[in-house]
Amino acid sequence: MDNLPEEHRARRGRSAVGGELRQVLVASLSEAFVTPGALAGIVFLAEMAEQPRLKAAVIQGSVPFLFGMPDAISLDAGQASAIAWRTGVFATSSAAAPTPGAEEACRLIPFPYSAASVPLVGGDGTRYGALTLIHPLTLEAEWVLGPRERRVLSGVAARLGAELDALSARGVVVAPGPNAVLVARPDAVEEDASAGWGAPGVPGTSGLSLMYQVHRLGTRLSHVTSYDEILAAVKDHMMVPFGASGTMVGQVTDDRLWVVGSSGVSTALIREVHASKLLPGSPWTDTVLTCFPSFFHSPSALRRRYPDVHEAAEGVHGWAFLPLGVGGRPVGMCHLAFDEERVLSTEEKAALMMLADLLASAVERVRLSTYEHTLAESLQRTLLPRSLTALPGVVTTARYVPARAEAGLGGDWYDVLQLPDGRIALIVGDVEGHSTDSAIIMGQLRSAVMAYAKEGHDPAAVLNRASRLLSELDTELIATCCIAYLSLTDGVLEVARAGHPAPVLREPDGRLRSMNVVPGVPLGVAECAGTNTSVIVSPGATLMLYTDGMYAGRTGELSPSALKFLAEADGDVEELADRLIETAADGHDDLSLLLARFEGGVPGASRRIEHFEIPRHDLAGVAAARRFVRGCLRRWDAAELSDTLEVIASEAVTNALIHADSAVDVRMREYADHIRLEVRDSDAHPPLPSAMSVTDETAQGEAEHGRGLLIVDSLATVWGSSPHGRGKTVWMELQHRKKGEYI
Repeated sequence: MDNLPEEHRARRGRSAVGGELRQVLVASLSEAFVTPGALAGIVFLAEMAEQPRLKAAVIQGSVPFLFGMPDAISLDAGQASAIAWRTGVFATSSAAAPTPGAEEACRLIPFPYSAASVPLVGGDGTRYGALTLIHPLTLEAEWVLGPRERRVLSGVAARLGAELDALSARGVVVAPGPNAVLVARPDAVEEDASAGWGAPGVPGTSGLSLMYQVHRLGTRLSHVTSYDEILAAVKDHMMVPFGASGTMVGQVTDDRLWVVGSSGVSTALIREVHASKLLPGSPWTDTVLTCFPSFFHSPSALRRRYPDVHEAAEGVHGWAFLPLGVGGRPVGMCHLAFDEERVLSTEEKAALMMLADLLASAVERVRLSTYEHTLAESLQRTLLPRSLTALPGVVTTARYVPARAEAGLGGDWYDVLQLPDGRIALIVGDVEGHSTDSAIIMGQLRSAVMAYAKEGHDPAAVLNRASRLLSELDTELIATCCIAYLSLTDGVLEVARAGHPAPVLREPDGRLRSMNVVPGVPLGVAECAGTNTSVIVSPGATLMLYTDGMYAGRTGELSPSALKFLAEADGDVEELADRLIETAADGHDDLSLLLARFEGGVPGASRRIEHFEIPRHDLAGVAAARRFVRGCLRRWDAAELSDTLEVIASEAVTNALIHADSAVDVRMREYADHIRLEVRDSDAHPPLPSAMSVTDETAQGEAEHGRGLLIVDSLATVWGSSPHGRGKTVWMELQHRKKGEYI
């Protein structure tokens, strides 16, 4: 000892003194556990620092309650410990049904509890702290301390106060240390192996097994980025370990409860819960409104409290309803279903609430991330064309797919324009980076390129002017672009590109031709960005323009499957676009794809196109759409299709106006053997021909639904839905009977 440095000897001396204080605190807290019902206890000592507070010096209890105890409480808080310290008398408090918005109510301890606290006061009136016992609450039990229990607890506190006086008189500083001492409860409950926790006769294994799931779920949830990943974690660390047969996770948005993930529960139950208003009267909404868990071990127990709940009882014999709260604000609920009657122990209930506490933060984080990504995606889609120009002799379609949420905003765009001389301009571009600046610069460049093209400049001249403009903007970003002018009369294609991927031309016989266009330099690098190249396009050929998001991974090349799909295409550009997008679905970058099929004199080419626009929310436009369809068919000598196609148009337009919440563009295309009706809106979610939009394992809540699409499905020869830049196109086709025969 004498050979140790003076600093080390002083540290060892302080440790010995601190150890003596901790021994006294542990012994007194163990004595207090004679109080029936207490499953955890804390000795708080006052810490009069910059922010005065009561800090936990010793925490004792059975696992898992031990790990749910707070380490500090503000001196002016409403908990029993702070009240006892301020008033000097016995105090109780409860966090059974916290008020939404009261942060300390939901966050101090992650499960409902009652607390009884006595002050620790010395003989001279010195307020050392408080001794507090914790009892977890359920709906079926209340914790009441009688006069005898209060006298016992007060006696323990009085003896501890005297011992602290003695320590202080000997020069021991009575203050909390940097870390709380955790002590497993000496009279821990016997292990119950029937529920799969712990080993019989081996103390502590049950509680530690429960806490292992809490630890594993917390670790896993720190990495999740989607509701699907949250559901997988809930299944692995809540549903399966606790022996549940099903689970459902709900999220609160706009005063409604939305199912964001489920497994092993019925469609009928999801239908009952999904999008339900937060009104009292059901176990799911009550759990959210009260921030209080509910546990029902049998159907009769559930029906006693909720006699009108029928769907939840089918095939289920036990339930756990867990609230999810963040900062005192309800954010959702988690529901576990058991296919056998299940009586959860107090320890299991506490562990489930700890798990729910971790789950709540993950659900809220994913909700905010999804919301931010949706806003960003909406901004970018707003900068893209709402629809493509429709012209006889050419069929065009486009796709835009944003990058993964973590990649941020992109700068891809596309356009189809009719030029003053009758040609059609096909444009695809890409601003570098993934940021708001990329999207803003993309909007500016897109407008400039359209304006230069409309002025009559050739593709290379448009690129050169756009490059000068970008270099003059207050940005260091560069961009690539490819522009193609197609003459619909003679098939001459004039192309220029500025550092952009080369377009691919599919010949009518299926041969692929990578166009030998001078690569040029990206926009913003040099004034001369591109050079014109001209080729002749045969009727039936398909031109593919795209951004580098279409490349397979980061290879810099289109995937073999994409080239195969393009070579084997049968002329349906909508189906081809969908299949091409699937080949580049890794999400490392956003992508734009533009396809144009030059029909010219090909048999079966679209001969006439007419379109009609309905303003947003104008339900009177449904009747106008029927008149538009009737007029087109009369002019095209196909009046016999009028009744059927008018019904189809009515249902599709009504569906778009109600669910898409946007203006609706109606187009009619005449082909040699069929008539095609297209209904375009600004909602990218696909329509579903079903009266129900949520199933057990899939979150289809965002998709449209309604009986109208069932009618469309039954009347149309073929129908489908294809996304475009700012929404989707729902298309329907009918065979065209003409002159007494089917063609």
